[in-house]
Amino acid sequence: EVQLVESGGGMVQPGGSLRLSCVGSGFTFSRYGMNWVCQAPGKGPDSVSGIRSSGSRTYGSDTVTGRYTMYRHNTKNTLYMQINNLKPEDTALYYCARDRPLWNTVHSGNREEYDNWGQGTQVTVTS
Repeated sequence: EVQLVESGGGMVQPGGSLRLSCVGSGFTFSRYGMNWVCQAPGKGPDSVSGIRSSGSRTYGSDTVTGRYTMYRHNTKNTLYMQINNLKPEDTALYYCARDRPLWNTVHSGNREEYDNWGQGTQVTVTS
């Protein structure tokens, strides 16, 4: 069974940093593109960034570029996202999600664009 387990979220003050992790199991992690998706309170999911199986970034929002860094360690079956200079508007539930086979376009965040999701890890930025 494919499983994605996120961790690393928490409550942090503005300007702080977090490193989110997503550990995959039940599949060959290195063969799949992966993504981070966020869902703010009262809103639908929104894509944050994606990364190819090779490790190159596929896309990223202008609002997070320079503060969000996605990377992966395929030997550890783990996807990471470092978030620096956190802002209150970053508050959201962050999911990792696996690309569907041969997916090669920018994601918008709709669940149908992915074939597997984790349970999410909550990031709360507050003073």
